Amino acid sequence: MTSELAAPSAHVDAAEPTAPRSATVPTPPSVWRSRLLRVASVAVAVGVWQLLTINNVRAGLRFDTLPTVTEVVAEFGTQLRAERYYLDIAQSLLRIGTGFGLAAVVGVIAGIGLGQSRLLADIFGPLAELVRPIPAIALVPVAILLFPSDESGIVFITFTASLFPVLVSTRHAVRALPTIWEDALRTLGASRLDVLTRVVFPGILPGVFSGLSVGVGVAWICLISAEMISGRLGVGYRTWQAYTIVDYPAVFVGMITIGVLGFATSALVEVAGRRITRWLPREVEA
Repeated sequence: MTSELAAPSAHVDAAEPTAPRSATVPTPPSVWRSRLLRVASVAVAVGVWQLLTINNVRAGLRFDTLPTVTEVVAEFGTQLRAERYYLDIAQSLLRIGTGFGLAAVVGVIAGIGLGQSRLLADIFGPLAELVRPIPAIALVPVAILLFPSDESGIVFITFTASLFPVLVSTRHAVRALPTIWEDALRTLGASRLDVLTRVVFPGILPGVFSGLSVGVGVAWICLISAEMISGRLGVGYRTWQAYTIVDYPAVFVGMITIGVLGFATSALVEVAGRRITRWLPREVEA
């Protein structure tokens, strides 16, 4: 009798390990393969640029007027040995950090207020919607008249450019939260502050970081434009100065520097967002 009972048990135990194996889980692509593809795509683009410019190709577009990759690399080497290059980068980073940092704080607070309060939405909502379509770079004359220094005006333009993506994303994230969460917490006797800290703020974090990622990119666009118009230092100012003296390799050095700085700051925001919202389910985990 004992052996008869043990046999099915052993059969079940032997079958249990094979059940999960029957469902094949797709493995994610190799991280190194993804990185190699990204590097290869950039290398191919640079190679095509070199071939088109060194052979003076004219096929609808005048590639013979552009500097070659070797000329840009040589200019990059010259710039890297100059102290002015690092001063310009530091000045642009200071402006983007100040303007974008203020926009992140104000945008999140204002977005929560507009999403939670009907009174605030009725008072400030129409004003925000009227100002939002105006390009931030169009506010340069206002900044020149309003602020006593060019530096304050550039920070104001950067702040305005990145404010509305953060504000709108936060407002939409607040309104998309299920009301049952807030109702359940209030039923348990939670205060308004508890609802904000335990439900609203954690629930809107994915939307907030989406707005921050868009906002930092827009901030760089308007910062460079403002530096070209009224700046005294900065990557945008130096790039425009190179253009006025027809130093096209230096123009491309400025453009590449802007791209690298924008990519780095956007990646920093996205990494911070993934770290802070690591409790969210990810696609690979699913």
